Amino acid sequence: MSDLVFLPAHQLAQMIRDRQVSAVEVVDAYLAQIAKYNSKLNAICTSDEHTARSKAQQADAALAHGENWGALHGVPITVKDVFATAGLRTTAGSVSLKDYVPQQDATAVARLRSAGAIVLGKTNIGDLAGGYQGLNDVFPRVNNPWNLEYTPGGTSSGGAAAIAAGLAPIDLCSDLGGSIRQPAHFCGIYGFKPTDRLVPTTGHIPEVPGAPRCLRQMLTVGTLARSIEDLSLCLQIIAGADRFQPDIPPVSLGHVIAKPLENLRIAWVDEWANYPVATEIKSAMRSVATKLTGAGVAVEEWVPDFDFLAAWQTYYELVTYNLVYARSLTMADIRQNLAFLWREATQGDREFRKLGNLAKIGVPISLNPTLKGYFETLTQRDRFTTQMDEALSQWDVWLCPVAMTPAFTHRDRGAAIQVDDRHVPYSMASGAYVVPFNLTGHPVVVIPIPRSGGYANGQTQSGLPIGMQIVGKRWQDLDLLEIARELDRIVGNFQQPAGYRGDRD
Repeated sequence: MSDLVFLPAHQLAQMIRDRQVSAVEVVDAYLAQIAKYNSKLNAICTSDEHTARSKAQQADAALAHGENWGALHGVPITVKDVFATAGLRTTAGSVSLKDYVPQQDATAVARLRSAGAIVLGKTNIGDLAGGYQGLNDVFPRVNNPWNLEYTPGGTSSGGAAAIAAGLAPIDLCSDLGGSIRQPAHFCGIYGFKPTDRLVPTTGHIPEVPGAPRCLRQMLTVGTLARSIEDLSLCLQIIAGADRFQPDIPPVSLGHVIAKPLENLRIAWVDEWANYPVATEIKSAMRSVATKLTGAGVAVEEWVPDFDFLAAWQTYYELVTYNLVYARSLTMADIRQNLAFLWREATQGDREFRKLGNLAKIGVPISLNPTLKGYFETLTQRDRFTTQMDEALSQWDVWLCPVAMTPAFTHRDRGAAIQVDDRHVPYSMASGAYVVPFNLTGHPVVVIPIPRSGGYANGQTQSGLPIGMQIVGKRWQDLDLLEIARELDRIVGNFQQPAGYRGDRD
């Protein structure tokens, strides 16, 4: 039989329903994989082994009596350590929350449990869901399964490492500035950021417990997995209106409008103006365009009439307004943030520092947030959303890079990142290609792709994976996932990193 811990979740669910394998066997296989490899990855930060085994036994007993809990009956999952889990520690990577145990589940967690999923544990993150690495002061740093000296990205750091290394088939996670997409790219797996406000964020930190609900835009709840089918399955479980969050609209996911590949209109680009992309990523993007053309798919190189620099500034203005009241920062947090801003302002080539300039954008707002300024920023966001809607109306999807580089080596927060022969400020290198779609709210799928003429397993010269963003139209998430599934058949290139085989072959 295939390696159990690397099978997709939807296949595991079917196997459990068909009695080809028991829920206990599946949970035990994943717990064994965690015991074997987590100590070097630090992907799972809080385990719920006893409860997981007990739920697996209950799942098998239920099936024996003809009871099916749902689409994920008996399937183990992990949950990013920012979602409230009843009776299970939820720290958000913050020392101030290191002993916090919620009394009830976040809405998305509750929906997955109701569909039969079994929570194995919580996955490690960047502190207070911030940054592009798995660094916090509660748990050890998260390492990339492809090379332990490299970061898996952030902030869904542990989730991406866990999925890539076979520690879980699905991770429930979130994306405020690339936190699903960058780790998917860095770890060679699949990730999905839904349309803004399609999935409830109830029970997500930030906000810290007791704070007013501030993050009403741009924060999205999605998943990491090893297949498009699993991303689609999870969306259909977690999406929908929530009585605890009345601004989540009761929008139906609708039915997929399948189009033959030859009837699709697909735009692609390997680099935007002002934001250089590593040669190996550009090569991979060109390879995708070539393969699609060879398969009879109409593709066209294209960049929208959209001011990405102004969008960058608006995004960080709005993030600052949202986070001013959503986080309770200790003095240690404040010192750490100041050190981060100092590195952002002083490291990297000068022209990039002038373009990014996070301190100039965020510090004045942090010191003097105004209601008028907040509404002005929201109004500017509306304009950018409309512009992107109009630009994408002529295409079915748009393909573009996830970040300027593949995974980079561990470093201090805010330390510059090398992009070929250039040094780029930290946030820009990882955020430039992802934050525009948080700002505008468009759904995005990330799939792993090969590099033309590449190295072992189609990866970079350093043996690292490459991902690609597939951007779709707002509120047409299932259509986007279906197109992504078709494209993945032609250009996708999921590979499990060497050295993480499960015990069952």
